[in-house]
Amino acid sequence: MEGLNTKTGAICINESHFYDTNILVYAYDESEAEKRRVSEKLVEKVFAGEAAGIISNQVLSEMFYVLTEGIAKPLEPEKAAKIVRKYVLSEKWKKINYTQETVLKAVQSTAGFKSAFWDTLIAETMRENNTFSILTENVRDFKKLPGIKVINPFNK
Repeated sequence: MEGLNTKTGAICINESHFYDTNILVYAYDESEAEKRRVSEKLVEKVFAGEAAGIISNQVLSEMFYVLTEGIAKPLEPEKAAKIVRKYVLSEKWKKINYTQETVLKAVQSTAGFKSAFWDTLIAETMRENNTFSILTENVRDFKKLPGIKVINPFNK
């Protein structure tokens, strides 16, 4: 797999990757032991400055929601808020965001590629910020969107 060693969680430091919500959530989800192990390594490497990680406000918002309501063992809102705050305040993570124009592009792309809107919004946000590689479990939906390299860190 280009840019990622799935056994060690090693990613190419010279290559920036956007981290999808599911990768961040699995780093804290106790009900998914193997995915947690892989995700923890990936996330820790960014916090340690050993890899370049990119996230968006959309992903941070989704992460809080999923950690508190969308996993088998939801976290208390206070604990999830501390986790999100850690990412927000970290200088190691690059944060990117979308604009009104991004939303319009995502709406058009969603119709054209018959893709899920929220994933398309992430892809358009990535493109506008010259980011073209995403770590995600959601290969199927992101593969529909041209110009985005999709890496599933859980594939062996």
